[in-house]
Amino acid sequence: MSAPLVLRGSMTALATPFKHGAIDHAAFARLCERQIRCGTTALVVCGSTGEAAALTIEEQASLTRLAVATARARVPVIAGCGGSSTDAAVALAGVAAASGAASLLCAPTPYMKPSQEGIIAHFHALAQASKLPLIAYDVPGRVGVALKDETIATLSARGLIIGLKDASADLSRPPHLRALCGPDFLQLSGDDSTAAAYRAAGGHGCISVTANLTPTLCAALHRSWDEGDMTLFARIRDMLAPLHDALFAETNPVPLKAALAILNLAENEVRLPLLPASNATAETLKHLLTRIAEPGDRIASRPNYALAS
Repeated sequence: MSAPLVLRGSMTALATPFKHGAIDHAAFARLCERQIRCGTTALVVCGSTGEAAALTIEEQASLTRLAVATARARVPVIAGCGGSSTDAAVALAGVAAASGAASLLCAPTPYMKPSQEGIIAHFHALAQASKLPLIAYDVPGRVGVALKDETIATLSARGLIIGLKDASADLSRPPHLRALCGPDFLQLSGDDSTAAAYRAAGGHGCISVTANLTPTLCAALHRSWDEGDMTLFARIRDMLAPLHDALFAETNPVPLKAALAILNLAENEVRLPLLPASNATAETLKHLLTRIAEPGDRIASRPNYALAS
Protein backbone atom coordinates (compact mmCIF):
# COMPACT_ATOMS: atom_id res chain seq x y z
CA MET A 1 0.00 0.00 0.00
CA SER A 2 1.16 3.54 -0.71
CA ALA A 3 2.34 5.78 2.10
CA PRO A 4 -0.52 7.40 4.04
CA LEU A 5 -1.77 10.69 2.67
CA VAL A 6 -1.45 13.77 4.83
CA LEU A 7 -5.01 15.08 4.79
CA ARG A 8 -6.82 17.52 7.04
CA GLY A 9 -9.13 20.50 6.92
CA SER A 10 -11.94 21.01 4.43
CA MET A 11 -12.35 18.36 1.72
CA THR A 12 -15.34 18.61 -0.60
CA ALA A 13 -17.68 15.78 -1.54
CA LEU A 14 -18.31 17.10 -5.03
CA ALA A 15 -21.70 17.06 -6.69
CA THR A 16 -21.90 15.70 -10.23
CA PRO A 17 -23.47 18.36 -12.47
CA PHE A 18 -25.84 17.17 -15.18
CA LYS A 19 -27.19 18.95 -18.25
CA HIS A 20 -29.99 17.37 -20.29
CA GLY A 21 -29.33 14.08 -18.51
CA ALA A 22 -25.60 13.85 -19.29
CA ILE A 23 -22.65 14.84 -17.13
CA ASP A 24 -21.77 18.50 -17.60
CA HIS A 25 -18.00 18.06 -17.72
CA ALA A 26 -17.31 21.76 -18.22
CA ALA A 27 -19.30 22.66 -15.10
CA PHE A 28 -17.56 19.90 -13.15
CA ALA A 29 -14.13 21.22 -14.11
CA ARG A 30 -15.19 24.70 -13.00
CA LEU A 31 -16.41 23.32 -9.66
CA CYS A 32 -13.06 21.56 -9.14
CA GLU A 33 -11.05 24.69 -9.95
CA ARG A 34 -13.20 26.87 -7.69
CA GLN A 35 -12.67 24.45 -4.81
CA ILE A 36 -8.91 24.44 -5.17
CA ARG A 37 -8.67 28.23 -5.48
CA CYS A 38 -10.81 28.66 -2.36
CA GLY A 39 -8.64 26.50 -0.09
CA THR A 40 -10.21 23.02 -0.28
CA THR A 41 -7.53 20.45 0.56
CA ALA A 42 -8.86 17.44 -1.42
CA LEU A 43 -11.50 16.70 -4.05
CA VAL A 44 -13.79 13.76 -3.30
CA VAL A 45 -15.54 12.48 -6.42
CA CYS A 46 -18.15 9.81 -7.09
CA GLY A 47 -19.48 9.59 -3.56
CA SER A 48 -23.10 9.69 -2.42
CA THR A 49 -23.16 13.48 -2.93
CA GLY A 50 -21.92 12.84 -6.47
CA GLU A 51 -24.85 10.46 -7.11
CA ALA A 52 -22.38 7.64 -7.76
CA ALA A 53 -25.11 5.01 -7.56
CA ALA A 54 -26.71 6.59 -10.64
CA LEU A 55 -23.45 6.76 -12.64
CA THR A 56 -22.00 4.17 -14.98
CA ILE A 57 -18.47 2.93 -14.40
CA GLU A 58 -17.39 4.86 -17.52
CA GLU A 59 -18.93 8.06 -16.14
CA GLN A 60 -17.16 7.58 -12.83
CA ALA A 61 -13.86 7.08 -14.64
CA SER A 62 -14.39 10.27 -16.66
CA LEU A 63 -15.11 12.32 -13.53
CA THR A 64 -12.04 11.00 -11.72
CA ARG A 65 -9.80 11.67 -14.73
CA LEU A 66 -11.19 15.19 -15.11
CA ALA A 67 -10.74 15.98 -11.40
CA VAL A 68 -7.14 14.74 -11.55
CA ALA A 69 -6.43 16.73 -14.71
CA THR A 70 -7.98 19.88 -13.25
CA ALA A 71 -6.20 19.51 -9.91
CA ARG A 72 -2.77 19.21 -11.56
CA ALA A 73 -1.35 17.74 -8.36
CA ARG A 74 -2.32 20.83 -6.33
CA VAL A 75 -4.64 18.72 -4.17
CA PRO A 76 -5.28 14.97 -4.08
CA VAL A 77 -8.35 13.38 -5.63
CA ILE A 78 -10.19 10.79 -3.55
CA ALA A 79 -12.58 8.55 -5.48
CA GLY A 80 -15.58 6.75 -4.08
CA CYS A 81 -15.75 3.06 -4.88
CA GLY A 82 -19.11 1.89 -3.64
CA GLY A 83 -20.80 -1.04 -5.29
CA SER A 84 -23.61 -3.52 -4.86
CA SER A 85 -21.06 -6.30 -4.30
CA THR A 86 -17.38 -6.64 -3.50
CA ASP A 87 -16.68 -7.54 -7.14
CA ALA A 88 -18.41 -4.37 -8.32
CA ALA A 89 -16.48 -2.25 -5.80
CA VAL A 90 -13.20 -3.90 -6.83
CA ALA A 91 -13.92 -3.03 -10.47
CA LEU A 92 -14.55 0.61 -9.53
CA ALA A 93 -11.39 0.65 -7.41
CA GLY A 94 -9.33 -0.50 -10.38
CA VAL A 95 -10.86 2.14 -12.63
CA ALA A 96 -10.26 4.87 -10.04
CA ALA A 97 -6.64 3.84 -9.61
CA ALA A 98 -6.09 3.79 -13.37
CA SER A 99 -7.74 7.23 -13.62
CA GLY A 100 -5.22 8.81 -11.25
CA ALA A 101 -6.99 8.86 -7.89
CA ALA A 102 -4.68 9.22 -4.90
CA SER A 103 -6.97 7.40 -2.48
CA LEU A 104 -10.29 5.59 -2.32
CA LEU A 105 -13.31 6.25 -0.12
CA CYS A 106 -14.94 2.91 0.63
CA ALA A 107 -18.18 2.04 2.39
CA PRO A 108 -19.54 -1.45 3.00
CA THR A 109 -21.79 -2.70 0.23
CA PRO A 110 -25.34 -1.30 0.51
CA TYR A 111 -28.43 -3.44 1.09
CA MET A 112 -26.48 -6.67 1.75
CA LYS A 113 -25.78 -5.94 5.46
CA PRO A 114 -22.54 -7.93 5.80
CA SER A 115 -21.15 -9.03 9.15
CA GLN A 116 -18.17 -7.19 10.59
CA GLU A 117 -15.98 -10.08 9.41
CA GLY A 118 -17.47 -9.68 5.92
CA ILE A 119 -16.68 -5.97 6.01
CA ILE A 120 -13.05 -6.74 6.84
CA ALA A 121 -12.86 -9.21 3.94
CA HIS A 122 -14.42 -6.57 1.66
CA PHE A 123 -11.76 -4.02 2.54
CA HIS A 124 -9.01 -6.60 2.14
CA ALA A 125 -10.20 -7.28 -1.41
CA LEU A 126 -10.28 -3.56 -2.22
CA ALA A 127 -6.81 -2.98 -0.81
CA GLN A 128 -5.38 -5.88 -2.77
CA ALA A 129 -7.05 -4.79 -6.00
CA SER A 130 -6.14 -1.10 -6.01
CA LYS A 131 -2.94 -0.75 -3.97
CA LEU A 132 -4.20 2.74 -3.07
CA PRO A 133 -4.69 4.08 0.48
CA LEU A 134 -8.25 3.42 1.60
CA ILE A 135 -10.44 5.65 3.74
CA ALA A 136 -13.32 3.76 5.31
CA TYR A 137 -16.73 5.42 5.10
CA ASP A 138 -19.15 4.71 7.93
CA VAL A 139 -22.59 5.75 6.69
CA PRO A 140 -25.16 3.34 8.13
CA GLY A 141 -28.08 5.43 6.88
CA ARG A 142 -27.02 4.70 3.31
CA VAL A 143 -25.71 1.13 3.50
CA GLY A 144 -27.74 -0.35 6.34
CA VAL A 145 -24.84 -1.52 8.51
CA ALA A 146 -22.44 0.36 10.77
CA LEU A 147 -18.70 -0.05 11.15
CA LYS A 148 -17.91 -0.94 14.75
CA ASP A 149 -14.95 0.80 16.36
CA GLU A 150 -13.26 -2.54 16.89
CA THR A 151 -13.63 -3.31 13.17
CA ILE A 152 -12.06 0.03 12.29
CA ALA A 153 -9.20 -0.71 14.67
CA THR A 154 -8.68 -4.12 13.04
CA LEU A 155 -8.67 -2.62 9.55
CA SER A 156 -6.15 0.00 10.68
CA ALA A 157 -3.91 -2.50 12.45
CA ARG A 158 -3.79 -4.66 9.32
CA GLY A 159 -2.79 -1.69 7.19
CA LEU A 160 -5.98 -1.84 5.13
CA ILE A 161 -7.18 1.71 5.84
CA ILE A 162 -5.52 5.01 6.66
CA GLY A 163 -8.57 6.72 8.11
CA LEU A 164 -12.30 7.09 8.47
CA LYS A 165 -15.02 9.32 7.11
CA ASP A 166 -17.51 9.23 9.95
CA ALA A 167 -21.13 10.04 9.13
CA SER A 168 -22.47 8.66 12.41
CA ALA A 169 -22.48 12.08 14.14
CA ASP A 170 -21.16 10.32 17.27
CA LEU A 171 -18.92 12.91 18.88
CA SER A 172 -17.61 10.45 21.45
CA ARG A 173 -15.89 8.55 18.68
CA PRO A 174 -12.73 10.57 17.85
CA PRO A 175 -11.03 10.13 21.25
CA HIS A 176 -12.08 6.48 21.38
CA LEU A 177 -10.66 5.76 17.93
CA ARG A 178 -7.54 7.76 18.75
CA ALA A 179 -6.96 5.42 21.68
CA LEU A 180 -7.60 2.35 19.52
CA CYS A 181 -5.80 3.41 16.33
CA GLY A 182 -3.24 6.00 17.41
CA PRO A 183 -2.88 9.72 16.72
CA ASP A 184 -1.88 9.29 13.06
CA PHE A 185 -5.14 7.57 12.11
CA LEU A 186 -7.08 10.04 9.94
CA GLN A 187 -10.49 10.99 11.35
CA LEU A 188 -12.77 13.00 9.08
CA SER A 189 -16.31 14.09 9.79
CA GLY A 190 -18.91 13.20 7.19
CA ASP A 191 -21.57 15.33 8.85
CA ASP A 192 -21.38 19.09 8.27
CA SER A 193 -23.68 19.97 11.15
CA THR A 194 -21.29 18.45 13.71
CA ALA A 195 -18.01 19.05 11.84
CA ALA A 196 -16.89 21.87 14.14
CA ALA A 197 -17.60 19.81 17.24
CA TYR A 198 -15.83 16.87 15.60
CA ARG A 199 -12.65 18.96 15.32
CA ALA A 200 -12.94 19.88 18.98
CA ALA A 201 -13.30 16.19 19.84
CA GLY A 202 -10.05 15.36 18.05
CA GLY A 203 -10.98 14.99 14.36
CA HIS A 204 -8.71 16.17 11.56
CA GLY A 205 -11.24 17.66 9.14
CA CYS A 206 -14.43 17.13 7.18
CA ILE A 207 -15.51 15.70 3.84
CA SER A 208 -18.14 18.34 3.33
CA VAL A 209 -21.32 18.81 1.33
CA THR A 210 -21.65 22.47 2.30
CA ALA A 211 -18.19 23.22 0.90
CA ASN A 212 -19.63 22.79 -2.59
CA LEU A 213 -21.31 26.15 -1.96
CA THR A 214 -19.04 27.94 0.52
CA PRO A 215 -15.56 26.46 0.03
CA THR A 216 -13.77 29.52 1.35
CA LEU A 217 -15.74 29.61 4.58
CA CYS A 218 -15.41 25.87 5.14
CA ALA A 219 -11.66 26.06 4.57
CA ALA A 220 -11.44 29.07 6.89
CA LEU A 221 -13.36 27.19 9.60
CA HIS A 222 -10.73 24.47 9.76
CA ARG A 223 -7.82 26.85 9.30
CA SER A 224 -9.03 28.97 12.22
CA TRP A 225 -9.17 25.86 14.40
CA ASP A 226 -5.65 24.85 13.38
CA GLU A 227 -4.39 28.37 14.08
CA GLY A 228 -6.18 28.62 17.41
CA ASP A 229 -8.46 31.50 16.41
CA MET A 230 -11.51 30.38 18.35
CA THR A 231 -13.38 33.64 17.81
CA LEU A 232 -13.31 33.28 14.03
CA PHE A 233 -13.96 29.55 14.32
CA ALA A 234 -17.14 30.20 16.30
CA ARG A 235 -18.33 32.95 13.95
CA ILE A 236 -18.01 30.77 10.87
CA ARG A 237 -19.51 27.75 12.67
CA ASP A 238 -22.60 29.73 13.63
CA MET A 239 -22.89 31.39 10.21
CA LEU A 240 -22.92 28.07 8.39
CA ALA A 241 -25.17 26.14 10.77
CA PRO A 242 -28.51 27.06 9.10
CA LEU A 243 -27.10 26.18 5.68
CA HIS A 244 -25.97 22.75 6.91
CA ASP A 245 -29.52 22.08 8.09
CA ALA A 246 -31.14 23.28 4.86
CA LEU A 247 -28.91 21.08 2.71
CA PHE A 248 -30.34 18.01 4.41
CA ALA A 249 -34.00 19.06 4.43
CA GLU A 250 -34.38 16.60 1.56
CA THR A 251 -32.21 13.70 0.41
CA ASN A 252 -28.65 14.77 -0.39
CA PRO A 253 -27.77 16.02 -3.03
CA VAL A 254 -31.26 17.28 -3.95
CA PRO A 255 -31.02 20.58 -1.99
CA LEU A 256 -27.37 20.97 -3.01
CA LYS A 257 -28.25 20.85 -6.70
CA ALA A 258 -30.85 23.56 -6.16
CA ALA A 259 -28.29 25.70 -4.34
CA LEU A 260 -25.66 25.23 -7.06
CA ALA A 261 -28.24 26.48 -9.57
CA ILE A 262 -28.98 29.51 -7.40
CA LEU A 263 -25.26 30.33 -7.48
CA ASN A 264 -25.11 29.78 -11.25
CA LEU A 265 -22.57 26.99 -10.77
CA ALA A 266 -24.53 24.07 -12.23
CA GLU A 267 -27.97 23.09 -13.50
CA ASN A 268 -30.62 21.95 -11.03
CA GLU A 269 -30.65 18.38 -12.33
CA VAL A 270 -30.62 15.07 -10.48
CA ARG A 271 -31.12 11.57 -11.80
CA LEU A 272 -34.14 9.43 -11.08
CA PRO A 273 -35.31 8.21 -8.68
CA LEU A 274 -34.32 11.57 -7.16
CA LEU A 275 -36.41 14.61 -8.07
CA PRO A 276 -35.51 18.32 -7.88
CA ALA A 277 -35.95 20.13 -4.58
CA SER A 278 -39.30 21.54 -3.56
CA ASN A 279 -39.99 25.23 -4.00
CA ALA A 280 -39.93 25.66 -0.21
CA THR A 281 -36.45 24.16 0.06
CA ALA A 282 -35.17 26.23 -2.87
CA GLU A 283 -36.54 29.46 -1.35
CA THR A 284 -34.93 28.67 2.00
CA LEU A 285 -31.60 28.07 0.31
CA LYS A 286 -31.82 31.26 -1.74
CA HIS A 287 -32.53 33.25 1.41
CA LEU A 288 -29.62 31.66 3.30
CA LEU A 289 -27.14 32.03 0.45
CA THR A 290 -28.05 35.68 0.04
CA ARG A 291 -27.36 36.23 3.74
CA ILE A 292 -24.16 34.19 3.88
CA ALA A 293 -22.36 35.13 0.66
CA GLU A 294 -21.13 38.67 1.33
CA PRO A 295 -20.40 38.39 5.09
CA GLY A 296 -18.72 35.04 4.56
CA ASP A 297 -16.51 36.26 1.75
CA ARG A 298 -15.58 39.34 3.76
CA ILE A 299 -14.57 37.25 6.78
CA ALA A 300 -12.50 34.86 4.70
CA SER A 301 -10.97 37.57 2.47
CA ARG A 302 -11.94 35.84 -0.74
CA PRO A 303 -13.89 37.03 -3.83
CA ASN A 304 -17.65 36.97 -3.77
CA TYR A 305 -19.66 34.76 -6.12
CA ALA A 306 -22.70 36.45 -7.66
CA LEU A 307 -26.11 35.05 -6.88
CA ALA A 308 -28.60 34.27 -9.60
CA SER A 309 -31.38 36.81 -9.91
